[in-house]
Amino acid sequence: MNKIVSFLLSVFCVLAFAKAQQPPTSSSKKKDSISNATAEYYYIDGDSVSSIELDKVMLLQDLNFDSRYERIRYLRLKRKVLKVWPYAKMAAERLTVLDQRLATLRTKNEKKKYAKMVEKYIEDEFNAELKKLTKTEGQILIKLIHRQTGDTAYALLKRLRSGWSAFWFDKTARLFDLSLKEEYLPETVVDDFYVEDILLHHIIDDKLEDQDPAIEFDYFKARSNWKNYERNLPPTYDSIQLAARAKRIREYNKKKARKERRKKK
Repeated sequence: MNKIVSFLLSVFCVLAFAKAQQPPTSSSKKKDSISNATAEYYYIDGDSVSSIELDKVMLLQDLNFDSRYERIRYLRLKRKVLKVWPYAKMAAERLTVLDQRLATLRTKNEKKKYAKMVEKYIEDEFNAELKKLTKTEGQILIKLIHRQTGDTAYALLKRLRSGWSAFWFDKTARLFDLSLKEEYLPETVVDDFYVEDILLHHIIDDKLEDQDPAIEFDYFKARSNWKNYERNLPPTYDSIQLAARAKRIREYNKKKARKERRKKK
């Protein structure tokens, strides 16, 4: 897993340092959409009627789960999504600045030196946090990087390092059932849809800061596909999956207890 952490760290080191080169901007405090809107006037039967275009508002119902196990999966994903979202959002915010900075460097050698300086400069800031990511959280982060930047983690690494580095990092990632080429596909992948639903609900409730995705997809089509997925689950799905989950928990607790006993010796 350390190889994967090393890759993620290299990406965020460069992105973070690129942001540090950007001059400070004016306050980003959210403006009121009504007080800052420009009124337009329409004439109907000789009378003027004012019209103001407001920000779009999205209203979403909570997902109504028929499957108990799918609801558990959703709730488990929620904590992980909230943990990794800030990293994916940061990547999107800083990628443009990074590209602008690299464009000012003339040779590959200059770019390579810049990247190494960046990694050394900011490594300590992210190393401890990224090392705490579980495999599942790493998978979600790889997906969200694609959602927010429009590039897969593999493509980003290829741009920041080299095609050879990207190849070997991806090979190493696959040893941990990860792929740096993973794309975010909420219309067809159930877990990706759950991630999207979690994000939208928290953004609507102002618990997460909004940021438009860099890729196109239809949330409502994804939601319709999810309903079909749940509708077609076999009758024994919950009992089988819940039994398997209970077994995994027991095995985890036994393993944890053995570690604790070894520590005490």
